[in-house]
Amino acid sequence: MLNKQFLNIIFLLSTGLCNAQYIDTVYLNNGSFEEIPRNGGEFRIPISGWYDCGALRFPSETPPDIHPGGFWENGVSANHGKTYIGMVVRDNDSYEGVGQRLTSVLEKGKCYEFSVSLAQSPKYWSQSKLTNDKANYIRPSVLRVWGGNGFCTTKELLAESSAINHEEWKTYNFTLKPKEEYRYILVEAYYKTPVILPYNGHILLDNLSHFYQIDCNKEIAQTTDKKLQNLPPHKRARVEDAVKKSTNVSQPNKPNEEPKKDLATNEAPKQDTQKKKILEELDIQKIKAGSKIEIKNLFFKADSSNFSSSSIDVLNEIVSFLNSHNNIKVEIGGHTNGLCEAKYCDILSTARAKSVYDYLINQGIQAERMAYIGHGKRKKIAPDTTPQGRTKNQRVELRVISV
Repeated sequence: MLNKQFLNIIFLLSTGLCNAQYIDTVYLNNGSFEEIPRNGGEFRIPISGWYDCGALRFPSETPPDIHPGGFWENGVSANHGKTYIGMVVRDNDSYEGVGQRLTSVLEKGKCYEFSVSLAQSPKYWSQSKLTNDKANYIRPSVLRVWGGNGFCTTKELLAESSAINHEEWKTYNFTLKPKEEYRYILVEAYYKTPVILPYNGHILLDNLSHFYQIDCNKEIAQTTDKKLQNLPPHKRARVEDAVKKSTNVSQPNKPNEEPKKDLATNEAPKQDTQKKKILEELDIQKIKAGSKIEIKNLFFKADSSNFSSSSIDVLNEIVSFLNSHNNIKVEIGGHTNGLCEAKYCDILSTARAKSVYDYLINQGIQAERMAYIGHGKRKKIAPDTTPQGRTKNQRVELRVISV
């Protein structure tokens, strides 16, 4: 009987992918989405090899469409094989996704790479779920790939594309290193975050490859600008910044050379050996279920859910804390001052809480450990009569759900 290793060699040779960097392969079933073209709204038939996760989470919604078939005035041809899948995000905060059980596990701590072809049609007409009017679902959306331990579970976000807004097919390459062992994946369309209100958009997906195990050291050494472009903007900026800093490290004093002195005191400057913690309250010895911690140094643009780059440090403190204490669950609560209409305050506070939630998700914190909510202007902690009071009211807090 042919063993697994020999079968891997035969497969790689037959597909032209024979490369010494591939150690093992985790296979996908029907990654090219070969099916009979059909409108998901008319034919609620599962895609061969895939489970409809959108229907599981949003039972009243329809499954993804199989293109090309002229549906929604989409005229984009297949990139690989005869058909491909189209997945939408909707203005009623629902979105489509499909999942499957892998032939073998993605192993904890090992590195893998995969590729996928993505595009967007200039026309994707359907019906708005909020107004029932005809709507063109063409807002840019992203692709997210999750690892899990059951159908349609979102245990760890393994990969996320940039927003897709091009009609021609482009191949996106990803590398991943699971923090746990996963036998299931979920592939879904999602909104470009941060976003204040859900919207109508779509992505076209074809030729999703198998997961090829690679040498982790080679993956780090071979990181390229092309791979960086596949990262979400905030992650890409952090990687590029880290690269710049690594090439601009101040050199130590040469042997027998005196350290430079402060001209004002004539003394050598003291070295800051440890960065001061921003959230002192984020201490496992102090917190308990019900504890509330205001996220300091979190700055948003006016009337926006986009936080500034100077907010990354405090958000990464939260990421580090949650990674160190896997038994803790939190709720992210957004608040505004009282100078806006109640409905707008609710929308803005929810969007800001979700912006923090999405950042933590993108950094690998499991979705089931978090929730987000917008309190609007209902829970003010200071009068709105002064700028200082309004600033205090406009905040985002962590509430500890369980320890």
